[in-house]
Amino acid sequence: MGETEFWEDPERAAAVSSEHAQASRRLETFAALLADVEDLDGLAEMAAQDASLQTEVDEQIASVEQRLAALEEQRLFTGRYDAGDALVSVNAGAGGTDAQDWAEMVLRMLMRWAERRGFQVGLLEVSEGEEAGIKSATFRASGENAYGLFGAERGVHRLVRLSPFDSAHRRQTSFAGVEVAPVVKDTGEIEINEDDLQVDTYRASGAGGQHVNKTDSAVRITHRPTGIVVQCQNERSQSSNRGTAMAMLRAKLLERKEREREQEIAAEKGEAQDVNFGSQIRSYVLHPYTMVKDHRTGHEMGDVQRVLDGDLDGFVRSFLLTSASSR
Repeated sequence: MGETEFWEDPERAAAVSSEHAQASRRLETFAALLADVEDLDGLAEMAAQDASLQTEVDEQIASVEQRLAALEEQRLFTGRYDAGDALVSVNAGAGGTDAQDWAEMVLRMLMRWAERRGFQVGLLEVSEGEEAGIKSATFRASGENAYGLFGAERGVHRLVRLSPFDSAHRRQTSFAGVEVAPVVKDTGEIEINEDDLQVDTYRASGAGGQHVNKTDSAVRITHRPTGIVVQCQNERSQSSNRGTAMAMLRAKLLERKEREREQEIAAEKGEAQDVNFGSQIRSYVLHPYTMVKDHRTGHEMGDVQRVLDGDLDGFVRSFLLTSASSR
């Protein structure tokens, strides 16, 4: 960064500056943690002589443990794109109106979790359900290790509850699928042939302002070879929405490529590999008892509402630790 030619390439300079800031934050956190751990020895000795200091010691230990856990989490991100932003899509599965309502609940849960983690969240598109909820939605989470963290939420989320849309109030099982793709710049790694694209424009639905709702500014792009469909409606112009949609398509094609590579590696090693994206990862039971259970790790939480309000750290950390151990 001290080189005279450093700022002649603004794009590279911005990337290096961001990397420098990230490394500096980690170093400062580690140095502060190390200093506090060293101070604990003296504080513990004083507390042994003065019992009134024990509360301060306990608080200091809790603070150290919390910050150490956050630092330990950093080592779990070893994937090529883990450190970058994430493109998260939620789709209603089987279950009709209940499933669409559940998809909206999952969307809210994931967005609230992202905000709790300090990520910037931008909703790119929403397809609303006929009666309630959503058919699908996509948002971008921007922040350190967003893709690495959201990878833990990829898969099918299952809800069991008494249906609020059933006149008989019977128990209903609903499903919502979550897809996660990395957001990367166009490096030429993913080539997209314009002839393979079907581009449709339409009027954006829902909130978005008078201009958005009265013009065909929303864009839907279908990639014929893979069947991948992306759409964007949050920008005010069709060209901006198309640019964002193309970035979304590139991200999903890249994610697909990464999945295929992982499956090939697993096959070469002779490992059992679940190639079905729709595998159920977690159940949220509201009746006849309340419980959220992750089927991959066994991690459970009885306070379902707390989870639905965005408290996913325990589930994500358990998954990351389990994945790291398997590697």
